[in-house]
Amino acid sequence: MTETPPPRRARAEIDLGALRANVRTLRARVAPQAQVMAVVKADAYGHGAVRCARAALDAGAAWLGTATPHEALALRAAGITDVPVLCWLWTPGDPWAEGIEAGLDMAVSGMWALREVVEAARETGRRARIQLKTDTGLGRNGCQPADWPELVGEALKAEKDGRVTVTGLWSHFACADEPGHPSIASQLDVFRTMLDYAEKAGVRPEVRHIANSPATLTLPETHFDLVRPGIAMYGVSPSPELGVPADFGLRPVMTLKASVALVKQVPAGHGVSYGHHYVTERETRLGLVPVGYADGIPRHASGRGPVLVGDRVRRVAGRVAMDQFVVDLDGDTVEPGTEAVLFGPGDRGEPTAQDWAEAADTIAYEIVTRIGARVPRVYVNG
Repeated sequence: MTETPPPRRARAEIDLGALRANVRTLRARVAPQAQVMAVVKADAYGHGAVRCARAALDAGAAWLGTATPHEALALRAAGITDVPVLCWLWTPGDPWAEGIEAGLDMAVSGMWALREVVEAARETGRRARIQLKTDTGLGRNGCQPADWPELVGEALKAEKDGRVTVTGLWSHFACADEPGHPSIASQLDVFRTMLDYAEKAGVRPEVRHIANSPATLTLPETHFDLVRPGIAMYGVSPSPELGVPADFGLRPVMTLKASVALVKQVPAGHGVSYGHHYVTERETRLGLVPVGYADGIPRHASGRGPVLVGDRVRRVAGRVAMDQFVVDLDGDTVEPGTEAVLFGPGDRGEPTAQDWAEAADTIAYEIVTRIGARVPRVYVNG
């Protein structure tokens, strides 16, 4: 059998061995009673949801988490059927019935959602697994404290009627990636109060959870029954303030590579890319890297994005275009086909996703997640 060679233009190498090791590291950090939910929303932060979900489960994750129901249903369609999957971003008219039939855990943040899931349960003749989400201070999804008694009361009525089972109570931090931020303690206090209310009213959840990646790494008092690492599972630090991945025993999973498509000699004073924001100071060689913002390379990193070509880190020369960008090779001899490493673990001196985040004035989450479908994922250590 002949294996397909890796794509030459560009590829994102996904190290499943690193991902499994990261999950094991995270499991070792959490409170003994807490399970790990592997968050694979947004195609596993750009890494490939199905392959990463399976690797995470192999390493001991007990739950999977997605944002949309369609992401969760895709996991079920791929044959991942024997593990609980929580999906939390529902809109009116979404496929509640399909979610019930697929055995998904479905987040309910307000009365409209409870009404829709109860109606879907009535239609299917099956109990829905629901988790009630509280807004403890993030101000996004979740039920406000003032509305919590009504939501809890109606959910318990629906449970008594055989329409739902309340499997979880949960919330989400706003500033867990900012050590010492006062909102952390405040949200935790609100969460405990809302848990206490629901449990005294009669809710018997399987899991209570609030810890995202930074809370998983640094706030053991937030672990409860389940933690939800997302970006940390992929070996990216949730915040430079907390430390680099190696500080937590984590290794970046994605390495983004391309092949230099063209090398040419140009004279001094030669403009480079749209707008001529870069002009050569002297006679030099330019290298063309065949990826651009259509592939997820941030245009905001024009003139700043770092790339390892040969044995040196270069900077994007001029603007990142839709399909390509240029680096100034500064007279170095580089042949077409030479590997250009945009980011990776940093072992060979290559830039990291955090380096690109700083170049683009964003966060490393966005750098890995935005790498588009035109860049094939090549899985290693599977």
